[in-house]
Amino acid sequence: MKKLSKRLLALARLAGEGGCLADVGCDHGYLSIYLVEQGAFRRAIAMDVGAGPLERAKMHIKERGLSPYIETRRSDGLSALEKGEAQSIVIAGMGGALMTRILSRGASVIEEDTTLVLQPQSEIMEFRNYLAGRGFRLLEEEMVQEDGKFYPMMKITGLGYGTKENGFSSIELKYGPLLLRKKHPVLKEYLHCQQQKQEEIIKRLLVAAKEQKKEERTRQVYQELEEIRQALGGYEDGYGL
Repeated sequence: MKKLSKRLLALARLAGEGGCLADVGCDHGYLSIYLVEQGAFRRAIAMDVGAGPLERAKMHIKERGLSPYIETRRSDGLSALEKGEAQSIVIAGMGGALMTRILSRGASVIEEDTTLVLQPQSEIMEFRNYLAGRGFRLLEEEMVQEDGKFYPMMKITGLGYGTKENGFSSIELKYGPLLLRKKHPVLKEYLHCQQQKQEEIIKRLLVAAKEQKKEERTRQVYQELEEIRQALGGYEDGYGL
């Protein structure tokens, strides 16, 4: 098996250890293979909605002699998982809207002590807001940069069983409360990249003809820049939004 990417290694670390892991959208199956080979989990269920990815995963699992320990299932989200069957569930590498749908439709298989490792690729603020509305306990957050892309991820438990209002600010929902509090170095890189991007947009808008839509867009970009500056301010003064 080829070396795991930085993103998958970070997900593996967050997954921790336990009896059974469920990898939703397993693709090539490398995450399940790695965690079982490392002895972190006794068994794993690699699931994917696509027949092609699942066949690739099955082939890689067989090559490593792990077929007795890693089961493959064709599954739309969590539909092929039984309640309590997996102590840890990883859902990664897909859009936040799709992950929201998977968690909403699969709520019945998630128990109070189920650990969820989540890595949305897009709509991240909206996804965090969805989680906050369902109640959960945030255990850890991580962020890695790989091949020019940034990947925020989180480890939670108690989804659907905790307090519905976590009291997160809009900036925390956008960038991650624990990433901000830890002054995570990769988040800082991301914030600087976003700041530069927004400043370039401002420059282009300012030289454009004055139209209502452009003026509204300019206000939005200034608001975005202000939130980025507030988030970056925590790296200098200590986070206290």
